[in-house]
Amino acid sequence: MKRILILHASLGAGHLTAANALCEAFSQFSGVEVFCEDALDYANSLYRNTVTQAYKQLSEKLPQLYKAFYEGSDISDLDRSLDSNLVWARLERPFFKELGQLVRGVDPDVIVCVQQIPSRLLQLLEKEDQPSKPQYVVVTDVIAHSTWINYGVNGYFLPNALSANLLTQRGVNPDCLHVTGIPVKLEIMTPKTKEDMRSRHRLPAELPVVTIFAGGLNPKRVRTIVADLLQSSMPLMVVLVAGRNEKLVEAWDELVANATVQLRKLELIDYVDDLVVASDLVITKAGGLITSEILARGTPMVLVDPIPGQEEQNADVIAAAGAGVQIRLMEMVAPAVQYLLKHPDRLMQMRQSALELGQPRAAINIAETILSNLQQPTQAETSIPAHIYESVSNASLVE
Repeated sequence: MKRILILHASLGAGHLTAANALCEAFSQFSGVEVFCEDALDYANSLYRNTVTQAYKQLSEKLPQLYKAFYEGSDISDLDRSLDSNLVWARLERPFFKELGQLVRGVDPDVIVCVQQIPSRLLQLLEKEDQPSKPQYVVVTDVIAHSTWINYGVNGYFLPNALSANLLTQRGVNPDCLHVTGIPVKLEIMTPKTKEDMRSRHRLPAELPVVTIFAGGLNPKRVRTIVADLLQSSMPLMVVLVAGRNEKLVEAWDELVANATVQLRKLELIDYVDDLVVASDLVITKAGGLITSEILARGTPMVLVDPIPGQEEQNADVIAAAGAGVQIRLMEMVAPAVQYLLKHPDRLMQMRQSALELGQPRAAINIAETILSNLQQPTQAETSIPAHIYESVSNASLVE
């Protein structure tokens, strides 16, 4: 029985979604036992509360400061980035005294990290907690930031060739880079038709359907988008999904359908994939996981309000590939939607581009690769070139 430990950190919903997809993928194979854990559950409350609140406040209230930190901490020199991540790990290690106990208790055959914090901390676990455990990193951003790169990693699973080229240029061993896409729910591998999904959820068969995933959007800006769409002269159906955005739910009573534009308002739902398939167009933020799910279904996107940093990069990659358009001014969203709906050839091109970029089998492919490597008689190479890895003494990697 192979034991797989998947570690994530609850900073944004995307990491958990990717971790759950991997857990589901590994569970498809016989002789495998999977453990999926939030590394922050094994941190003391001071660190956990400080980090989660800092992430929330910076990304939502001070996005330009977040961008400055994100871009300033992306170090192109491999030696310097490795040393920087090791310093961060040393600073964080005292707050994670229970993490080593988790690894020792699970005794995994392999550890898979879906976020940077657990990956860098694994460098410092005592040898008795982590005796030669292979470690893999699944990058959940479209562009791999240098904080993903650490000593002792056997392989990286990347969203695209662009990230692979970037890491290779920075000096990471290319033999350890696997371009698989970001892991998405296995449900997305199941064929679905637009007609069936519209029938299942009582959506009009004859109208264009535009879905807005507004869970992470500013309520005022969402109201602007929807109010403008409600003024459309083109008959259409708008589906507004608030998710956990309680402020949006409190403020959406003034948004009312009319004779031309139908409106359905939803809170937290468990059929996001069905709506993606049913839609002609999706309006969303550029989170790595939600956009990966939409790309895998081939649905064109209008990307709004990206968090400066990785979401801006996600949006740039999707727009450059022709799978979506990026709109900064909320007043321009409705005109862009109407233009795209009036040009079905353009929508078809965007759909094809999305399918080419999407990776619905990502989670299964990652699980297959890791399990195959576990069967090999020799351990996989480290992702760090030997001359760098050997320059760090064992003592410097053990607390």
